[in-house]
Amino acid sequence: MPAPDPRANPMLLGHAAAEATLLEAMRANRLHHAWLITGPDGVGKATLAYRFARFLLSGRPVSDSLALEPAHPTFRRVAAGSHADLHSVELQRNAKTGRLRSQIAVEDIRKINTFMALTPAEGGWRVAIVDGAEDLNQASANALLKILEEPPTRAILLLTCTAPGRLPATIRSRCRRLRLSPLADEPMGRILADYLPDLSEEQRGRLLTLAEGSPGRALALAEEEGLKIAALVDEVLADLPNLPLTRALEVSDALGRSETGFSTFMDLLRAGIAAAVREAARGRADPDQQRLASQRPLDAWGELWHGLTALQDETERANLDKRQALIEGLGMLAGKTQ
Repeated sequence: MPAPDPRANPMLLGHAAAEATLLEAMRANRLHHAWLITGPDGVGKATLAYRFARFLLSGRPVSDSLALEPAHPTFRRVAAGSHADLHSVELQRNAKTGRLRSQIAVEDIRKINTFMALTPAEGGWRVAIVDGAEDLNQASANALLKILEEPPTRAILLLTCTAPGRLPATIRSRCRRLRLSPLADEPMGRILADYLPDLSEEQRGRLLTLAEGSPGRALALAEEEGLKIAALVDEVLADLPNLPLTRALEVSDALGRSETGFSTFMDLLRAGIAAAVREAARGRADPDQQRLASQRPLDAWGELWHGLTALQDETERANLDKRQALIEGLGMLAGKTQ
């Protein structure tokens, strides 16, 4: 089952403290005009933002939770994108290429200013959500700052952000921050059991490990053949320090023409390296992680990790040849361990 769209997702597990913070602020009439919701990819930031928006737009019912039933009229209108007092902004696709843009355009942020200046259509609140605020460019960040400097009454701005350090300090300082941590194994297990009942317990356990507390990541990996790709990554790391140069061709053939295969492979490769080095430094590495981490000094691993990250970013942003990028990346991995 694919990951649910945050605007239509009624489930939010593991973030009771964040919900309680928002509820307490409303009950005390200390609701800040702007909230910065941070945390890892797929942890539930946008799900929480839409959950909060639905609660506000429904008239703030007396409750110990922000949840609304999916049959509630407000829930249904938000899910359909038809609520007059909710406006959302996220990365859009290029009309000519069909590919996702790399930045949020300034025109999209300016629409928020116009929207929030209007009187609420239903007499309550106006809510604007910027999902993925780390993708703002300089012009769109400046346009957002103008909204934050002169916030309209009865209007709430919710920003979700995976990398808050990429936001200007002037934006961060004008928002109340709400950080979501990776989920513990118990709520992660419940989510995977609900959404992936056809997988074996062993397969769900592997996804739980790979996702590192991110339910969105786990569901995306399940949809993108993440378990198969994770097995390829395990084979590559197990071959070190004698990784054959033909391995890149084998990996490329295995990934085929998948739109997401390259990104998933590179993400899992870098995550596997990071986990091995991190656990070895903490004295908690399993034998395979210890063997891998011992093959080079810590600073050399850091240099390689950053090199692989730069290679992946450049390949994806410029739509370069992914097969050639795999050859180059695994060449970096092999050449510096022999």
